[in-house]
Amino acid sequence: MEAYHKPDHATLQTLKDIANRLRISSIKATTAAGSGHPSSCCSMAEIMSVLFFHVMKYKPEDPRNPSNDRFVLSKGHAAPVLYAAWAEAGFLKENELLTLRKLDSILEGHPVPKQPFVDVATGSLGQGLGAACGMAYTGKYFDKASYRVYCVLGDGEVSEGSVWEAMAFASYYKLDNLVAILDINRLGQSEPTPLQHKMEVYKSRCEAFGWNAIVVDGHSVEELCKAFYPCKKKPLAVIAKTFKGHGILDISDKESWHGKPLSKDIAEKAIKNLENEIQSNKKLKPQYPVEDAPSVDICNITMDPPTYKCGDKIATRKAYGTALVKLGNANARVIAMDGDTKNSTFSELFKKSHPKRYIECFIAEQNMVSVAVGCATRNRTIAFASTFATFFSRAYDQIRMAAISESNINLCGSHCGVSIGEDGPSQMGLEDLAMFRAIPTATVFYPSDAVSTENAVRLAAQTKGICFIRTSRPENEVLYENNEHFQIGQAKVVLKNKNDEITLIGAGVTLHEALAAAKALQKEQINVRVIDPFTIKPLDAKTIRNNAIETGKNILTVEDHYYEGGIGEAVMAAVSDEPGIAVHRLAVSCVPRSGKPVELLKLFKIDKDAIVDTVKRILNRV
Repeated sequence: MEAYHKPDHATLQTLKDIANRLRISSIKATTAAGSGHPSSCCSMAEIMSVLFFHVMKYKPEDPRNPSNDRFVLSKGHAAPVLYAAWAEAGFLKENELLTLRKLDSILEGHPVPKQPFVDVATGSLGQGLGAACGMAYTGKYFDKASYRVYCVLGDGEVSEGSVWEAMAFASYYKLDNLVAILDINRLGQSEPTPLQHKMEVYKSRCEAFGWNAIVVDGHSVEELCKAFYPCKKKPLAVIAKTFKGHGILDISDKESWHGKPLSKDIAEKAIKNLENEIQSNKKLKPQYPVEDAPSVDICNITMDPPTYKCGDKIATRKAYGTALVKLGNANARVIAMDGDTKNSTFSELFKKSHPKRYIECFIAEQNMVSVAVGCATRNRTIAFASTFATFFSRAYDQIRMAAISESNINLCGSHCGVSIGEDGPSQMGLEDLAMFRAIPTATVFYPSDAVSTENAVRLAAQTKGICFIRTSRPENEVLYENNEHFQIGQAKVVLKNKNDEITLIGAGVTLHEALAAAKALQKEQINVRVIDPFTIKPLDAKTIRNNAIETGKNILTVEDHYYEGGIGEAVMAAVSDEPGIAVHRLAVSCVPRSGKPVELLKLFKIDKDAIVDTVKRILNRV
C-alpha cells in the first residue's frame, strides 16, 4: 500500500459536499418511495464519499470489471446511499433514484445482483463480511491481483456470530486486502445497540480477532481518508463513530426513526439545510484500477470418465472426493472448501492433489457458505463446499441469500440419514432434501453409486444456481457402467419387467434396499420396477408418471430422510395431476437414535424387509 498523502483542502471540501449530496439523494428517494431507511444512509454518507471518490479504484462505467476494487454493503438496508453513490459516479441517472422500491425498477429495497454494481445480495444482516472474505481470498491467493475488498457493516449486525466467524477467517488467512468499515451509529432498529458508542470495546474485539483496528470520527472526511492507509499486514477494521440520521436536525441520534422515510415537510427542510452546507457541485472521479486480474474460463469443462467396475463397493462420499480431484485436474479455477470434516466428506483428496486451491474453513459453516459465494462472484472460480449434510441447516440463511445473490455454488452434504449408524441423530442429515428443495434456484442431486456421483459433480460444475449433492457413508455396489449418460432431471429405470405390478423409487442406500427387495419379491412371483431419480429437484415427473401407469398406478417411495419435504412428497407433487396414481411412502418417522446402520434401517422400516412387506400389503399378497 502506498504511503498516505493528505488530500488538499479543495478535495476534502468536495468529499464533504459529495457526502451531503448522497444524503439528499437518499432522503429524496426514500420519501418518494414512502419507505426505506434514510437515517441509516445518513450515518454513512462520509464513509461512502471517501470510499467511492477517494479510496476505491474502479471503472464506474464497468462495475463488474474483474480488476475493480470490490464493495459489499453488508448493512443492506442502507441501499439508497449505495445507489446515490453510483449516480454520483455517473453509472445511474439521478432521476432513476426516484424509482426506488418500485415494481419496474432495479433499485430494490436491498441490494441485489440484478444491479450491475452489486456482487452479493445483502439485507439479512451479518453475512456481507463472509462474502467479502471470499472475494479477498480469491483476489490474494487465486487471482493474485491488486484489487481490494471493502465491506461496510452496521453496528447492529455485529451481534451476529457469523460476523466473528468471518473476522477469524480473515485474520487466519492474513487477508490484508480486506477492509471492514463498522458504521457505529449507536442505534439499532428498536433500541440502542449493546455497546452504543463504546468505541474502544469495538477496537479491542477487532484486535483480539487479529485485525488492525482504528477508531475514527465517521463524519470527518479527513480522518476517514487517513484511516484507509494501514501499515500492518493484517485485515483492517475502520471503526467509525457516527450518528444515525446525521445531517437531519429533526432526527439525528434519535430513537424510533429506523426504517422510516421523512415526511414531505421534514424532507424539504432537511434538504434545504443540507444544500446550504454544499459549497460547490464539483465532482471527483475515482482512480482506475491496475488491470492485473487474470482472464478466467470456467465454461465447457470436460472430466475424465469414471473408472469403476460394476459390483465393486464404494461410498458415494468417497466418489465425491475422487470426482472433485478430476474436476480440479480439468480446470485450474475449481476450488474446494470444507468445515473441518474433509476426512469424512473426502474433500481431503482434493486438498492432497490441489493444496493451493483448498480452503479450510474450520467449524464455521455459515461463514463457509458465505466464503464460497464470495469466491464465486464475477465468475472467478467454481466453488465446492462440503460438510455433513445436517450441518448445512446451520447455514440455511446463507444458502437462502446465496440464491437471492444469483450465486453459482456447489454444496456437498455427506453422512445423510440413519444409515450413518452409531454417531446418532445429531450427525444425521434428515432434513436436507426439504431444505434444498425449498431454494428456488437449487438443483438437488442424490447419486446412488460412484458413477452417478462423478456425473453429479461434473454436472454441478456446469449448472447455474445452488447445487446440492447428497452423499452417503455406507459402501454400496457400483450400479452403472462408466459410459452411462446422466442428465439433470432424468431418472434411471434400473429394473424393469413387462408384468411389473408396482414402481419402487429409492435413492442412495434405499435404492440398493429396493433392488434387494425386488430380488426377494421375484422369488415370490411378484415383479416390481425400480427407479433411481438421480436428481430430486428437478424430478423426472414424466418417467415416474409413465412407469407408474405401466405398473398399476402404484408407487412406493423409500428414503433415508424424514417424511416431510423429501422424495415421497416430491413424487406426490410430480404425479398429482395424473388421476388414480397412489403414492405410498416409507421414511424416517421420528427422531432416531444410535445403532448399527442395518439395525436403524430396519427400525425405521426403510430396509429390504420393510419394502417387501409393504409391497405385499399394497398388492394384497400378504
